[in-house]
This record gives sequence, C-alpha cells and structure tokens, in this order.
Amino acid sequence: MSFTTSTDEKIRSFIERHRQLLLKEREAEIERTSLLLTNCPPNLLEQKGLALGSLGVANVSVGLGGKTLVELERPTAFNSSPLFPPHTFRPGDLARIEEHVSTSGAKKTAKSKKPTEAKSSRSAEGVVYKVSDVRIVIAIDGSESSTEDLDLPDRCRIVKLANSVTYDRMEKALDMLEKVAVGGSGDSNDKHLPPCTPLMRVLLGMSEPSKRIPVQDLKFFDDSLNPSQHDAVRFALESPEVACIHGPPGTGKTHTLIEIIRQMTTVTSANPKPLRLLVCGASNLSVDNILERLLALPLPPSGEKLKITRIGHPARVMANQGVLDATLEVKAGKTDAAALAKDVKNELEAALDVLSGKGKGAKGKGPRGLERKKMWDEVRALRKEYRQREGGVVRSVLSESQVVISTCHSSGGRQLWNHDFDVVIIDEATQALEAVCWIPIFKGKKLILAGDPMQLPPTILSTDAPGKSGKSKDAKGDAKASSDKKTTKSPTPAKAEQEAKQDVESDATLPPDTDIASDSSADEEELSESQETKTVSAPSKAPATKVKRPQKPRSLRPPRSLETTMFDRLEKMYGPGIKRMLNVQYRMHAKIAEFPSKVMYHNKLTSHTSVAGHLLKHLPNTEAATEDEETELLGTPVAFFDTAGCEYFERLEGDGDEGSRCNENEAMVVKRYIEELTSVGVLPSQIAIITPYQAQVSLLTSMLRPTYGPDLEIGTVDGMQGREKDTVIISLVRSNDKREVGFLKDKRRLNVAMTRAKRHLCIVGDSSTVQHGSPFLKKWVKWLEANADVRFAGLE
Repeated sequence: MSFTTSTDEKIRSFIERHRQLLLKEREAEIERTSLLLTNCPPNLLEQKGLALGSLGVANVSVGLGGKTLVELERPTAFNSSPLFPPHTFRPGDLARIEEHVSTSGAKKTAKSKKPTEAKSSRSAEGVVYKVSDVRIVIAIDGSESSTEDLDLPDRCRIVKLANSVTYDRMEKALDMLEKVAVGGSGDSNDKHLPPCTPLMRVLLGMSEPSKRIPVQDLKFFDDSLNPSQHDAVRFALESPEVACIHGPPGTGKTHTLIEIIRQMTTVTSANPKPLRLLVCGASNLSVDNILERLLALPLPPSGEKLKITRIGHPARVMANQGVLDATLEVKAGKTDAAALAKDVKNELEAALDVLSGKGKGAKGKGPRGLERKKMWDEVRALRKEYRQREGGVVRSVLSESQVVISTCHSSGGRQLWNHDFDVVIIDEATQALEAVCWIPIFKGKKLILAGDPMQLPPTILSTDAPGKSGKSKDAKGDAKASSDKKTTKSPTPAKAEQEAKQDVESDATLPPDTDIASDSSADEEELSESQETKTVSAPSKAPATKVKRPQKPRSLRPPRSLETTMFDRLEKMYGPGIKRMLNVQYRMHAKIAEFPSKVMYHNKLTSHTSVAGHLLKHLPNTEAATEDEETELLGTPVAFFDTAGCEYFERLEGDGDEGSRCNENEAMVVKRYIEELTSVGVLPSQIAIITPYQAQVSLLTSMLRPTYGPDLEIGTVDGMQGREKDTVIISLVRSNDKREVGFLKDKRRLNVAMTRAKRHLCIVGDSSTVQHGSPFLKKWVKWLEANADVRFAGLE
C-alpha cells in the first residue's frame, strides 16, 4: 500500500483533534470530581476509593524542591486497624487534605459551588508522593499560597482531585509540536524550541522511516534470549528513528528492553559510543520494574556500574532499598555539594516542627499570632535558599547520569529542562495517551515503543464516538455512569440491536486465525481501511466471498478517540514492518495460553517448555491427601464454575447508576474454592482474585481478609496488568435475565485477566448471561466448555 506524506494542513488537523479530545477528557475528569465532591457523602467517597478518612498527621518533613511532605496514618484513636481500606490513590495523583467530617455531620454543598471553593482554611492540596499499606505521604508545594501557613486538623481525610498538571503538560507538548512541525501561531525561530528532527518527521508522517542500518558483530549479553527477542533487539538497534516492540503477556518484554538498554549503554564493537537514554513508562510501576532489573545487572567488563537516576514518584520506594538509593532525592543528598543544602533543610524542618507543635517544649501546640507569622516568613526564606542550593546539586547528578528513568508525565518536570538524550524508550506505550508520549520525545533523537495493543488501553473517561455510550476505565474498573450520562449519548435500542447483529455477522465471516472485531469500536473505521481485503456477504445464501477494494494511501489522520495510541497509529500508518512481536511466553501453562493465543494473537504465541506443563502440583508446598484432590485441585490448568441455572443474580450496590455491582453467591463459591486450595497447601500469597467491579472487590475483601490476611491479593483487572500469580480466580459477577455484561464486553480487559495465571486459572460466572455479551465472550464460553474442567457451582 502506498504512503502519502503529511501536509501542514494534515498535521494541524491532527494536533487540533488531539486538543479537542484532551479538552473533553479534562472536562470529564473535572466534572466527575465535581459531582463526587458536591453530591457524595464522605462514606460513599471512601467506598469508591476516592477518599481516606479518620487520618492523623504522623510526620511533616521537607522533600526535593523544598516541598512539604505530610505523612498520614490511621491512628488507633480513630481506627481499629492501621491498614488502609481499598482505595485508588497512587503516586502522582492530586489530592487534598481536609478536616474529617463524619457521615452524620456531612452537609451537602450547593451544586453551583465549585469543589475548590469548598476548601477550608485548614486544608491543603498536593501530590501523592508515597503509598504503603499503613501510610500515605502527600507532597505539598511550598510556593502555593494556600500552604504558606499549614495548619492541619488533628483528624483529617484526603480526597482525590482532578489532576490538571498532566493535562497542562500534554497541551504544552501539543503547542510545541505545532510550532516545531508547521510553525503554529508562534515564532518558529524561537531559540527555546527543539529542532524538527527526523524522528518527529517520521512520527508525523512527513517522511517515511529510513532504511535500517545493519549492526555488525552483535553479541548478546543475555544468553537466555529466544530468537524473537534477538530479532526485536536487533530491530531496535538498527532502526534509525523509531521501533515498536509488541510484547504479549509473559513474553519477556521487559527482559528484551533491558538487553536493548545494555547494548546501547555499553561500549562494544557494535556500539563504539555509549548512548544516553531516557527510559519512560505509562505508570510508576512499569518504570520501577525496569529500574529494579537494571540495578540487579552484573558489573560490565569495564567494572564501572551504569549510572542510573530515577526521577518522579517511585511507586515501591518504601519496600525496596535499591530503588530508593537510585532516586534523584537520595543521590542528590549524597553529593559533596549537598552538605550545605542539608544544613538549610535541617533548619527548615526544625521550623516546621515548631509550627506543627512538635518542637522542643511545644507540648503539641504551635505558636500563634505574630510569632507564627514571623516564623512562616523565616520558613519562606529558608525554602528559597534550599531550592537554590539544591538546584545546583540536581543539575550535577542528572548531567552525570547515563540512564534517566521517569514516567512520561514526570519527564516534563523542571529537573529535565535543557537535558537531551540519544534514545527515548517508552514502556507500556499502548497504555499511554499519545499526547503524553510527546513530552519525552522532544528530548530524544530516536524512539523505542514497547507494549501490547491487545491489553488495556489508556484510561479514558470521555468518549467521542457518536452514538456510543461512554466507558469508564478508572483504576478500579467500575462504572462512571453519572458523568458519562452528561458527556455522551447512549445508542437507541434499535441501533444497539443493529450494531450487535453486525458484530455477529462480521465475526461469522472471518477466517479461523483472524482476531474478532474490537469491542471498543472507536477505531473500527480506521482498522477496516487498513485491511487489504474485505469480506462481503451477498444478499443470497451463497457463501461469503472476499473481494479486493481500492485502498486509501496510508497517511497521518486525526484520531477518532484517545484510545488510539502512538503505537497503534504508527502500525496503521507504516504497516507491520514498523514492529517486531515477541512470540514465546514464559508465564502460563500451555492450556491457559491457548485461547488468548488463538483469538488475540493469531495463533502466533507459543509456550516455552519450562512452563508449558507446569501445574500447582509441581509447587514444593502443595500436597494432596487423595487422588481426587491431586487431579481436581492441583492437576487441572483451567477450571470453570458455571453458575447458569443457579439464579446467582448480581446486585447493584449504591444509588442507581452511581453504584457498582456485586454477587454474594459468586463470592461464596470463590471463598469455598480458596478453602479447598489452601487445604492442599496452596499459599494465600500464590493466589490472586480478579473481578471487574469494585463492589465485588470490597465484598470479597471483607469475606476473606480476616482469614487469609493481606497476602491474598484481591483487586480489579487494571491493578493486575503486568503482574502474575500461580493461581488466578476470576469472578465475572454479571448474572441477570437481561443478559447485560457491562465491562466484560471489553476483550482487552478480559485478555489481561485470563493471562495473569501461571499454573491454574479458575473462572466463576454465569455462562447463560456471559455468552450473549459479544462474539468474543461467546467464543470464550464455548472454549471453556470444551477445554476447562467444568464444575457445578451450586452451594450445597
């Protein structure tokens, strides 16, 4: 198929469309926050995981950039347990600390009042810095006027807010892109603008990717890499501008990226000059995972350890000392120049202690009146001095770093201003909005994208496809119907029936190895236009035939939805030659991998011999008392508890569309099965329970945590992406007479759920409801009935 280069008009249209979609997304997030904060009582906010109540201030300290770090916990005076309940707070989220209001004393704010107007004088806004099971740290910017006199209540709560910083950075990146590519409305000769590099030209379709430059005498550091990984590494090294690596579940995507990083940063005959790398990801978890792997590498032949610095908010910094030592904050504190800054920091923290009533002889009470005002003037002066001294230290540390690691969003922070890199690597690129990827791209000459478009797409609150109902994909995987109703339209019954019929008809004409139609239909038109042939059915009963149809030349086109990632777009623009797919998986038993491979990866995914036959019975801690236990519990890779005919109907928790769904009978089936598994030696730490609905997570947590503790992982699909467990139990929840399946329609979400298990996958659900949800679900239920150990789910 021919390729058409982009004109200035096409580029402007592409960027303008992104602006429109981002504006809708920003409005949807603000609207959701506004609705929750104005209409929801505190206990409902906590149920939804958007607030944590009854907290006390455990400590106040100073962090990087002079930020005030407020550490919060659940004191015994207000709580029976120090453990936090399930919540959605993650490092980098925007949050507000405010006075705790009991449910009985909660007053509804007028609907016209904005959330920001509801702040009391004893509240502060900041960014979630660290999260553990018992503590959460909020970083408050000292330059904010609202935090100059930080006077927090004894009993407080934190509430999640819409994060405008990320949107501001994405919009700024789009503005810069327009100026660099087509001149925009500003001065294209601005000295602060980066040049329009060959990489940018390829990404915008201004020119096609250059021919690969062969790498001679390439020797791999990791002997365990398979041929598809070798091919991906070589492809990434030889591509002058951009390379995409498609890593299905368990295929060693991170393993491959580590090899690429080693090849690029080590002086070899194939790489005479070490390159400087910026490694980014869509989430803190993904970049911390890469950081841990890099820190664990053996020393290179030169004996000099790779200089790595992690900037931003490390997600697991409390649990891993190695990650902590690699952070910019710790590294900056260990330099010689940091001694003076540390003295200023100590003075600053001592002053903050006095203000919070924790200084010497304070007896829990801080100064008041003029004395307090004078002390805050001193804090401001100390903070300014600390920032100046610390700025020089930070510049020194980063300039010496060969690999800098951060999230895409954090790479736009002030620490990386005026820093350039040879290569930008973006992990989980299929989970990142295209606009956020542009933030680090401006800093590099070459780009490597890694991800899997068959797993969860970016989290989108708004939708722009006409006639389609909006889908929320928040961290808990729950419905966001309240704001969807205001921003989107639902299809009419007739329209919905027609769409469903078309889905089934189109699915019936596909060849056996073809992936079924995407349930998220934002890009159906683009996908169909990229296919070389189209299957058409004649009005008569004659068999379907394939006919050639004229194809439009590939070119840059405005996205129909924010779910279209840069990874997806480049593949549509330049064809499959822009990527390499890893095809050997090292996680799942061959039977567990069979269905995803067939339906999602065109039968190209194979199981490595080390995992193809591994079962629970091969674990050293398991032992069956009887032959039946050996076979049914420890010797079966896939089990299906079918609740069809049991009338285990779902229940809606909460008020109307605001609620989430749960299924008590399904939860009881799960509980009983876990009892059976643990009776034969399977450890709670080897089990994960996944469900699409937060209400079911809460129900299962209340039922199982008292017995099995925090080792038994219970959560939604979103939290398990990139993770794995020996045993995974999926509770589908949906069971109703209307055959509605909600979130289960998203095949990518289910693909993530069913590919987390290593040795045993158990599904609990109602086949009579689920199979009518989509062609994908129909195929899955049919496959389960033919290949899984199908069991009666009745509670006797």
